Amino acid sequence: MQEGQEFHQDFEWISKRLKQLRKEKGFNNYEHFAYELGMSRSAYWRIEKGSNFEMKTLFRICKLLGITVQDFFNVKS
Repeated sequence: MQEGQEFHQDFEWISKRLKQLRKEKGFNNYEHFAYELGMSRSAYWRIEKGSNFEMKTLFRICKLLGITVQDFFNVKS
């Protein structure tokens, strides 16, 4: 198994959650969101496509979205 492949489903869930929350907060365009985060469009695009990224990036994203990390992972079914 390739490195990181074992977490593919987890990264996919996180990327979908990021996209959902970004759109809920009115950022319909990922490029504008990346700009507000102070990161390149391509770097943020890779995150939304399921790439691995640093936890501090998730903290920055949550701060911009106005949610806690706990809120990010707390999904009501």
